[in-house]
Amino acid sequence: MLAAELAGRVRPLVTRAGPRVMVAGLGNYGLRGTRHSVGMAVLDRLAWQLAVAEGWRADRRCCADVAMATAHGLELVLLKPRRFMNLNGLSIASAAEIYNLRPEDIYLVHDDLDKALGKVAIKLGGSARGHNGVRSCISALHSNEMTRLRVGIGRPEGEATVSSYVLAPFSTQEQERLEQVLAQAATFLLEHILQRRAPEGEPGDRG
Repeated sequence: MLAAELAGRVRPLVTRAGPRVMVAGLGNYGLRGTRHSVGMAVLDRLAWQLAVAEGWRADRRCCADVAMATAHGLELVLLKPRRFMNLNGLSIASAAEIYNLRPEDIYLVHDDLDKALGKVAIKLGGSARGHNGVRSCISALHSNEMTRLRVGIGRPEGEATVSSYVLAPFSTQEQERLEQVLAQAATFLLEHILQRRAPEGEPGDRG
């Protein structure tokens, strides 16, 4: 697959100007490994796939961890906010200014209660659909034009509240599937980005 071929072809640092997008994994930075922070887990997997897993650095200007990569002539800014979910948008808006990005150049990766674990979908703009992280991004960027990768986590069963469910780690049964889910989500996202944004004529461009 296209994304699987990238590990040996991408460069860990941006070395020339070109089209640029930002991919932001939403979550609670201090609560890594929880369902609500699955967007950050997808970003970690994407960084590995792009051969920049060792390239994360803390950027105080936007209060986030940032890693840079290039693929098929496209520059990618990978970002994990170092804030609570409902303030993620502040980090993303600051990074958008630093890297000269428009809202339509930004991809948000986040959890989705309405989809079962293993289901992912791309959403082009629109409302926050009740997601506090997306709502924060819309508010901070003054736009809803960001593309979203929605990663299913399912809904709680029994008497568990939504809040306790999303802030809890994945169950043992879910953990058995999680690595495959993260890999599939990262591959799906990367191929979508390259199909839409890679410069015309670059290897991997599909029109």
